[in-house]
Amino acid sequence: MQLNPVCLQKLKYFALDMDGTIYLGQKLLPGAAQFLNYLTESDRKYVFLTNNSSKNKQNYVKKLQSLGINANIDQILTSGEATALYIKKNKPNARIFLLGTPDLEEEFILHGFTLTNSKPDFVVLGFDQTLTYAKLTEACHLIREGVPFIATHPDINCPTDERSGYIPDVGAMLELIYSSTGKRAKIIGKPYQEIIDVLIERLDCKREETAMVGDRLYTDMKMAENANICGILVLSGESTQTDVTNSEIHPHYIFESVRELAAALQQD
Repeated sequence: MQLNPVCLQKLKYFALDMDGTIYLGQKLLPGAAQFLNYLTESDRKYVFLTNNSSKNKQNYVKKLQSLGINANIDQILTSGEATALYIKKNKPNARIFLLGTPDLEEEFILHGFTLTNSKPDFVVLGFDQTLTYAKLTEACHLIREGVPFIATHPDINCPTDERSGYIPDVGAMLELIYSSTGKRAKIIGKPYQEIIDVLIERLDCKREETAMVGDRLYTDMKMAENANICGILVLSGESTQTDVTNSEIHPHYIFESVRELAAALQQD
């Protein structure tokens, strides 16, 4: 379904959500492999985009390869890496007080940052599944003292196979810190455009040639609006047609899945 007059054929670069778009849990979605093959065959480029900052890129490469997708680390962009690149562009070799997993710590060290609680230039909050009260307390002290506060993404819950199906994510931690300090963070990941700015710079592409393909209105499609790129919603994951009807967010296109998107790209 086309909602706005944006020509699919002009699109050359695709930011792809993963869970709900390419796979669902541990299963590859029907037509996903053929869609990715068509993008490659038609000289289009794509990058897998995720808000999860608890894992490094190699984890996602392994997951995709286990599903039969021949991905490499250059085709993965996490909100953690996007945050590191955002800070690096503004202040190379910065001193960072980081609330994050060992994977995220490794990411920041690889980008040349010093991880410390002594006179940091920034406090950075990732999806810290190793969060302790001591780290939280120190972060709040630093934020109250005026150290700039950055978060990798705003998701409140992270889907999981555990009990209720969700565990607290960065957004929940942000609310706790805000309640204590009264300070809001600068956020890099979806739905904010900074993560797409990083991708556009990496791929050297034009916004009018770039699309976000995903299954969530409030992250994937909202980010497309914020970044002024084409938003392509697939109904293979979280969002339904009813959600679209009731939403103020308007994707450019809606397809049942990436299989139908691939067919439309070939026919357009």
